[in-house]
Amino acid sequence: MTVSTKTTKTPDHTAHKSGTLSPQEQSVLWDMEEHFWTSGADNVQATTASNAVMIFPYPPSILQGDHIWNHLKKRTGWRTAIMAERRVTRCRDIAILTYRVSAEKPDVPIYKAICASTYLFDEDKWLRLAHQQTTVA
Repeated sequence: MTVSTKTTKTPDHTAHKSGTLSPQEQSVLWDMEEHFWTSGADNVQATTASNAVMIFPYPPSILQGDHIWNHLKKRTGWRTAIMAERRVTRCRDIAILTYRVSAEKPDVPIYKAICASTYLFDEDKWLRLAHQQTTVA
């Protein structure tokens, strides 16, 4: 009996070609992400695409466009947001940031979550297309 071993080759399309961001680009994106937590909803809106999608655990919701801003007015402005296990993935003009966050503000229990934000580099600036949070204990 002969056993055939077939070599699997990764397709050449764009989704399989990842790149890296320069330290400057990474710094810009991580600063934007930190301000997403510590600044108000107006700052978030200025750095987010108008048709963005965000998924939040409390109340559980999938929000898009203008529905995001009402939700964020009540839930931004954390005093601190410590992001650990930071990772950045890039494919052409798209970058995905993934991390663990520990955020706090007065009179609110420390909030811990794992997060992902997707950014698009469009017309010489980065804009958030999507953000997702999953609460962790």
